[in-house]
Amino acid sequence: MNDDIRIDPDRLIALMDAALCGDHARIRRLGSELAQECLEQGNEAAAKRLRIFARRRGVPLQTSGVQHSLPVDGASRLPLVDEEPWPSAPVILNSESEGIIQSFLSDVQNAQKLLEGGVLTRFGLMLSGPPGTGKTLLAGHIAAQLRRPFYVARLDSLISSRLGETAKNIRQIFDFTPAKGGVLLLDELDAIAKMRDDRQELGELKRVVNTVIQGLDSLDDQAVVIAATNHSQLLDPAIWRRFPYRCEMQLPTPDTRTALWLHFLYEDRVEMRRKASVLSLLSEGFSGADIENVALAGRRISLIDQTDLPEPKIVLALARSKHPGALLPGAEPFKRGEKGALVRQLAKLGVPKVGIQDILHMKHSAVYRCLRGGNDE
Repeated sequence: MNDDIRIDPDRLIALMDAALCGDHARIRRLGSELAQECLEQGNEAAAKRLRIFARRRGVPLQTSGVQHSLPVDGASRLPLVDEEPWPSAPVILNSESEGIIQSFLSDVQNAQKLLEGGVLTRFGLMLSGPPGTGKTLLAGHIAAQLRRPFYVARLDSLISSRLGETAKNIRQIFDFTPAKGGVLLLDELDAIAKMRDDRQELGELKRVVNTVIQGLDSLDDQAVVIAATNHSQLLDPAIWRRFPYRCEMQLPTPDTRTALWLHFLYEDRVEMRRKASVLSLLSEGFSGADIENVALAGRRISLIDQTDLPEPKIVLALARSKHPGALLPGAEPFKRGEKGALVRQLAKLGVPKVGIQDILHMKHSAVYRCLRGGNDE
């Protein structure tokens, strides 16, 4: 790790100015940019600390006279969008999704060249797939790659009980985004952009779909809008036509699950890849968010108890879990017979004896005895 960091003085001056003005949105944006600089210069510890600070919600300075620049709901005065810091967690994609995202990024970065050639398209990207597959995380990484502010629309603030207020809120967001030059994420878009022939929806929500379509059509050629949905079948076809780039986020493949365990549990120590591949077998069908939650829970137990990683308890939690979601490893001791059952389950998955004894912290003789039908330790 490199402890020396080179920082542009103008960025520090801008950060001081934002702090004195109480402009929390600009502070978070500049903090995220500084964190990215630290990461690029090899100081991961400083980058991590800066990102932790960037996620904090600032206390409004009542006497500063600074008005929050984000659009707000007329009734509740809640912000309609949140400016989020660029993410620190990695996004791990399969080769097909990686190709789609790289093509999208290349087109956005070469917008001027495409405009001059007469082939510029709207920069709308639709991310669909089950919960926990990294749609929001990926959108944040796209904003970071483009070096643009990352705005996430708050649907709980968008939808108002007052007649006409929801459509007005949506128009505010589409007016706000181009002016700031940011990346806008419309998360859970199916909540406000359902098919207009859905007989169960009221006329007000059907008018909302028209407002979303009009808002998307009103954006300039440089605007970047990303939509995310867990229920793509509910979206109105006219909404789909506004998003020429489409990426379906799948549950992680075996190799992706191995990479996730290696990063979140073993902190990218390559010598732990064999153990990570065993956990990959056990976590088939779980999302990347599930794997992250279980891995971080295991690391918390290790830090608090000052012990090795509780890999046997992680294996037990995965074996007990049912879809959707994964149980977190607990602190309680193993019951009689539980390790023996895990030994036999791992053997059925094709894990060799040495791999079983490593991941369950067992002696070779104990593993052999369990495989012969005897009692565990």
